[in-house]
Amino acid sequence: MAVHPLWNPYEVPSAEEIDAARVAASARAPETVEVVPPDPAWSQWYDAVRSRVVAALGEQVVSIAHVGSTSVPGLPAKPVVDVDLLVPDPAHEEAWLPQLEAAGFELRVREPEWEEHRCLRGTDPACNLHVFAPDSRESRRHRMFGAWLRTHPADRELYASVKQEVARRGFTDAMLYNNEKAWVIYDLYEKIFAADPEHPHDPHPRPDR
Repeated sequence: MAVHPLWNPYEVPSAEEIDAARVAASARAPETVEVVPPDPAWSQWYDAVRSRVVAALGEQVVSIAHVGSTSVPGLPAKPVVDVDLLVPDPAHEEAWLPQLEAAGFELRVREPEWEEHRCLRGTDPACNLHVFAPDSRESRRHRMFGAWLRTHPADRELYASVKQEVARRGFTDAMLYNNEKAWVIYDLYEKIFAADPEHPHDPHPRPDR
């Protein structure tokens, strides 16, 4: 079967795997997951985060992009902007982490086995700063996902309805909330990959479908 180069099998991390990746006590503190109506100010929040990161890192910034639900106009989301930051080598933390910490970001997650992913939390505005390498498959997936939702209203509405339904269950851990909506993200990626004219992709349905 043909497989898109950005395809991943369907799987969700266990609670033990989630906890092992957390490096800050604040990352384990309960935090109510709330999905709110879309806010036009989120693009301004991203601009503020981008300015702070670029000022802190300068040439260490290979690229930076607004990703996730807050980057899609009309899509409800948690009021936290997601930002993908590509640096030359995420594993070489001494080249970029002290500068970001000095700028007010806190390292919360370290996942060397997942494309050397790090996640930092920023405040005022609230943001998740995801650090990847320049060749990151996951960052490319994020950008494709956002582009698809901006141009496919029915899928945007489907995703919105799932997010809102899952949030109503009262999660206090964002990663467990993410696990509960992972199925719809996977199904949307299957559509995105199947529609990509540059790469062949045969359907790879979830095991429970």
